[in-house]
Amino acid sequence: MGRVPINNIRALRLSHSVTFVLTGHNGSCYSTKGIRVRSSAGPGLLFVLVCAMGAGPMMNYGLSATSTLIMADLGISDAQFGLLAATCFAGAAVSSMWLGRLSDRISARSQLLIIFGGTALALGFAALSGNYFWLLAAVLLSGPAQAISNPTTNRIIIHAVEPGKRPGWMGIKQSGVQASQLFSSLFFPAAALVAGWRGAAVGAVAVLALLLAYAWFRLPSEPRLSAPHAPGQPADRKFPASVWLLAAFALFSGAGMQATNVYLPLFAQREIGFSLLMGGVTAAVAGVVGVTSRVLWGRRMADGVRASTLLLILAAGAVCGAALLLAAGQTGAPVLLWCGVAFHGASVLGVNVVVMAGVLREVPRERVGAASGAVSLGMYSGFALGPLAMGLLLQYSGGFLAGWLSIIAVYLICGGIGLAYRRLGSKRGGSAVVVPRA
Repeated sequence: MGRVPINNIRALRLSHSVTFVLTGHNGSCYSTKGIRVRSSAGPGLLFVLVCAMGAGPMMNYGLSATSTLIMADLGISDAQFGLLAATCFAGAAVSSMWLGRLSDRISARSQLLIIFGGTALALGFAALSGNYFWLLAAVLLSGPAQAISNPTTNRIIIHAVEPGKRPGWMGIKQSGVQASQLFSSLFFPAAALVAGWRGAAVGAVAVLALLLAYAWFRLPSEPRLSAPHAPGQPADRKFPASVWLLAAFALFSGAGMQATNVYLPLFAQREIGFSLLMGGVTAAVAGVVGVTSRVLWGRRMADGVRASTLLLILAAGAVCGAALLLAAGQTGAPVLLWCGVAFHGASVLGVNVVVMAGVLREVPRERVGAASGAVSLGMYSGFALGPLAMGLLLQYSGGFLAGWLSIIAVYLICGGIGLAYRRLGSKRGGSAVVVPRA
């Protein structure tokens, strides 16, 4: 066979066995089948995505798990402690739209440096902080690292993973947040018993440095970044209404979720009488359940369950979880606490996988980063408002009752948003199944 001049090589299917279409100078096409290539979408890349999702929130979970030590060391009140998480998430919310658009334009390695390096820098700054205001500055610094994690990982998935596998990958990579909750809730209290909460922060910096080194060398080479819109045409910066409904659901569910995450260890210690270590275990258990739930919700979406159906189920489960925690505080019964923790982990901790996978379905791939940033804006705004409101209610009401009632109310609002999202899907005449676009 003579040499064929090649103008273009186009892969029709990305898998272990690939069929290429080779286009010659005269427009003739030639096909080569069965060429074996190394797929980049393997366990190593999935581990990188899980770590990238878990790195950003590590600081918040660590501070929450050692809340009593920090409050005693710095002499801060309940409301001031709640302001720490609120400051972090406010920084994430403010930067999420800009970072979402940026993620469509810069390399994935640069984004991983922002995620792992930014969180490590914030933790190191926290370890050196001499007063409350320095600690506030440290948590503010960690905000952008969290804001870019969803756009970064979503962008990697849309480019490296074939469409049929994307919902499952979304579920597993989103479980990195709860894996971080599990790790932080065990690592920080245990390390704090030996080296104090500042020493625990330094230990976490070392862990992040190792993860960054692995991710940097494991990440596959990227395709050329495409323009955000067709040449010669104006960019359409409007998102469909469904994206903003997903952002609204993320806002309210995020407020309830993060208020619970931040104050759960403190609640267990004050209301149920748990020790510092057992208070951390409550958050760790929620993290374990959350990891499992996110993987399972991702599989349900891959099986074709409508996203709106899942959102309604998650809202109902979140209401049950908050009600059980309320009952535990009123009765002092540990069994109700553990049941509430389980419902919390199984329901609201799984929301992110549904809304982020929904983004992949609602927008074209070149706008995945920007749309993820829009949904992240809602999510991190909720993350900021929830702990702040919970801290104020705790300080001025003298207990957790008002806080749990408020959380139940925001989860009921989530149910209403889920119904609106379902109705919008019916009007469009199509299924709301989250099957991302190729």
